[in-house]
Amino acid sequence: MGWGGFFLLTLFLTLSIALSVGSSSIPLVAVWKTIFAFGNNDPAINAIIWKIRFPRVCIAALVGGSLALAGVIYQSLLRNPLADPYILGVSSGSAVGAVIAITGGFGATLLQEWQIPIFSFIGAVLALACVLLLSGSHVQVQSLLLSGVVVNAFFAAILTFLLSISQTELARIQFWLMGSFTLRDWDYVLFVLPVSCMGSIVVWLKSTELNIFLLGTRPATHIGVSVYRTRLILLIIASLITSIAVSVSGMIGFVGLIIPHFVRILIRTSDHRYLLPYSFLVGAIFLVGSDALSRVLFEPREIPVGVVTACLGAPIFAILLKKTTASTLR
Repeated sequence: MGWGGFFLLTLFLTLSIALSVGSSSIPLVAVWKTIFAFGNNDPAINAIIWKIRFPRVCIAALVGGSLALAGVIYQSLLRNPLADPYILGVSSGSAVGAVIAITGGFGATLLQEWQIPIFSFIGAVLALACVLLLSGSHVQVQSLLLSGVVVNAFFAAILTFLLSISQTELARIQFWLMGSFTLRDWDYVLFVLPVSCMGSIVVWLKSTELNIFLLGTRPATHIGVSVYRTRLILLIIASLITSIAVSVSGMIGFVGLIIPHFVRILIRTSDHRYLLPYSFLVGAIFLVGSDALSRVLFEPREIPVGVVTACLGAPIFAILLKKTTASTLR
């Protein structure tokens, strides 16, 4: 069994455990019977799994995979191992757009279901554009990080201002900004799934170009790659899947940062034909497991999943930082 089979099996087991744990524990056998038999004699178990937990773990898997995929794209295109949606300020910009849509009450009719993702995407693209403009034409590690800090601080100030003037649903917005999959149903799955799948397919089809980008923009141009067009397409896709993920889950850090590093060390290659799908699977495993922990650590209270990913991600990244070079991708 190769790495792909191992990651799929691990994801299946993680999903099964996440479906079984919670305020009402369900044996794994009952979980598998309910899913694969499409029903169970116990209507309570059916309701818990199909209406509450299953859509939630599906959303967590899609968001985790999408954030990890975006992290791979940013790190490869910018040739910076510290680039990810959270550190670059893209998640913050996406959150600002989403909160503006929530507090502003835009799209009362036609755009009611799409207002948060649309504003979230606009905020993500705006944040990425600000980072690239501030860092200049020659993207260095230091300038990129400093630009990300500046953009993050700016959008954090906007978020603070929006929260200070919000008179309704302040607690819900704050909890959402820390990351949460509470009350996510199948409508959210159907909303995220096509964007995540189409983005993954398009990015994987560009895996050869991403491999060439590791050599630098000048060698890529000499080989015949349309550097500007390819970079623009991939950055837009990364910003799109990040904004969709943030619009349904809030701001969740460290997924796009540590998962690509972890997968590179594990599979011992930076070939994007393998790095992209494996990072998606491991990102899904990581966030599904983190969400399960957020539900059971302080049961019956639930903590934001962003707190769990930060507590797990920070030490993991510190360990990975000692094993990898912080200035270049292998």
